[in-house]
Amino acid sequence: MENFTPLSGAVGGVLIGIGALALLFFNERIAGISGIYSGLVKMRPNETLWRFLFVLGLLLGGTIVKVFHPAAFDLQIDKPLLTVVAGGLLVGFGTSYGHGCTSGHGVCGVGRLSIRSIAATAIFMFFGIATATLVYIIFWR
Repeated sequence: MENFTPLSGAVGGVLIGIGALALLFFNERIAGISGIYSGLVKMRPNETLWRFLFVLGLLLGGTIVKVFHPAAFDLQIDKPLLTVVAGGLLVGFGTSYGHGCTSGHGVCGVGRLSIRSIAATAIFMFFGIATATLVYIIFWR
């Protein structure tokens, strides 16, 4: 496992947890990225500014990492653009159908001991592992 980085993963996880807790404590909102982004696109009254700032913070954070650690973005995607777009649309459909994404359910919902989020996270994990295994067997074995 050449990409195994437990320290940076742990630090990142703690920072995500602190950010989710801060949003819940100060703004009484769940830090589910798909919900935050969809609320920004739908322009909900009195909710646009904090959603915009949250998404801006994600983009700025990524930009800062790109500037100071460009190797973190060394990724080769050797799949056709249509495949990548189709995958993105399927993820978007799944988060809408599942009433949230892994950040909302997995980080925030499980932390609040939400039964719905625990079930959703278990289902995400099961199908993620099954899909990755199936794709590996079909395409890379």
